Amino acid sequence: MLVTADTISARDLVYEIIPKLTATEKLVNNTLHTTIAEFGNFSELSHYQLLKHEFELEIMMIHMNLDHLLKRYAQEIQAASGSGGREAGAILELDQHERFAIDSAKKLYERACAIQAGN
Repeated sequence: MLVTADTISARDLVYEIIPKLTATEKLVNNTLHTTIAEFGNFSELSHYQLLKHEFELEIMMIHMNLDHLLKRYAQEIQAASGSGGREAGAILELDQHERFAIDSAKKLYERACAIQAGN
């Protein structure tokens, strides 16, 4: 993945970051929702409800900042999407909020994978 502290390739945004965020959203909407519905134990129920709310808030913040990035680089991102991932595409300069959103998306995905694995 071509990422530095201040940049990301259009391909990596389109084919790595956004799909991972989508997978994380599915975890929150499906797995955590189902888990919450199954628990009878109040402390476990509260834990998973809190976890679900944390994920939802984090995802909302990530979307707001990624939307800004997608609008700023709409043409470059569209070109990367059109290449089917064969080309790295443009290198996108990130502002501090976009950088934070991308880092947060990666970390949230890792947490989601750990939850699904039962860790």
